[in-house]
Amino acid sequence: MSDHQGHSGDVRFGATGPGTPDGVMLPVPGSSQPPASIDLGAVQDGAVVFENWRGEADRPEPPPPAPAPPQQRVGIAVAGLGRLALGQILPALAQSKHARLAGLISGSSGKARAVAQQYGVATNALYGYGDMARLADNPDIEAVYIVTPNGLHLEHVSAAARAGKHVLCEKPMANTADEARRMIDVCAEAGVKLMVAYRCQFEVFNSEARRIVQSGELGKPRLIEAVNAQAQGSGEQWRLKGALSGGGALPDIGLYCLNGVRHLLGEEPVEVYAQIVNPEGDERYREVEETMSFMLRFPSGVIANCAASYGAHESKDMRIRLEGGWIDLENAFAYVGQRMRVARRAGAIEAVEERRLGFKDQFALEIDHFAQCVREDQAPATPGEEGLRDHLLMEALYRSAHEGRPVRVDNNGTSAKP
Repeated sequence: MSDHQGHSGDVRFGATGPGTPDGVMLPVPGSSQPPASIDLGAVQDGAVVFENWRGEADRPEPPPPAPAPPQQRVGIAVAGLGRLALGQILPALAQSKHARLAGLISGSSGKARAVAQQYGVATNALYGYGDMARLADNPDIEAVYIVTPNGLHLEHVSAAARAGKHVLCEKPMANTADEARRMIDVCAEAGVKLMVAYRCQFEVFNSEARRIVQSGELGKPRLIEAVNAQAQGSGEQWRLKGALSGGGALPDIGLYCLNGVRHLLGEEPVEVYAQIVNPEGDERYREVEETMSFMLRFPSGVIANCAASYGAHESKDMRIRLEGGWIDLENAFAYVGQRMRVARRAGAIEAVEERRLGFKDQFALEIDHFAQCVREDQAPATPGEEGLRDHLLMEALYRSAHEGRPVRVDNNGTSAKP
């Protein structure tokens, strides 16, 4: 009889042992019943799948992970071994289904050796920033994830591209729109893919909010509130150095609000307005802004009120007000801890439901998308042009704040002349 795994033969409970034919299970004392298909599962398209074992009252269990074989995964070198890389990106690569860690690039040889030992990276796959050209000699590395300070992105993206490697670059894409354009050009000339790491576009709660908005089930959106705030510490960190960061709260954390609203709506703003507030006497903000509040007006009539601050207690929330209800997404821009509530009329009452979607590592989802684009030769969902558009909008926001007036922008984010 069939054992539901593509093999035929006698199937009995027990554990396979040396020399046991594939799919044939040794008998268990006291039992002669064969396993049911719901327990045994089946192989479909190279992956093991199971029937849903839960009752109608509970959510079906998701299928088990089905990673690609290691030799088929895209080998990625990580450039920059700071907090983000060590705390989020390297652990996410360990969870990735379509990518694997294949190299490390760092300005500290001691740090690179320590991390390589932790993650099993060969010593001949360790590089300094000055010898990234040697990446061309390592076919095991197909792509580079740039996780260095913003002001170094142009240099490091260019070096990776000229070595023939595809590039995944952390946000913001660069310090300026001009640098972003140059990054797009150098990758196009090298014939490699360029993707900007907008992780929230792959996060499951953000994706669900976008689906609800664009489905029309709650009517048209009218107002959006997006806030990203955190209390910044020492002024010695690179984020507070203009040459390395390109700005303060706006490009670092306000960009999540800007890009998040654009992605949610699927349209581009036609006008922006911004104000900057810096605390008097705080030397940390000589070169960059502490707080920016900004408004985006969209052609559909939606108004988004956004704020980013280095001076307020951590808050990373987004709220969408629609004609027929509202969506409250707590921790929308955080690494973990997302919660979603959706409100609408239900007869004579207001119904507020919490949607529990289950956790998926947004960095792993982002990396897997990039790896699949590399492997299947597809354009990424967040290409360099997406990063450039945000830079153009941020430049319009800075212009608005400095001139004290609203600034109109075209469909590409370029500010119109007054």
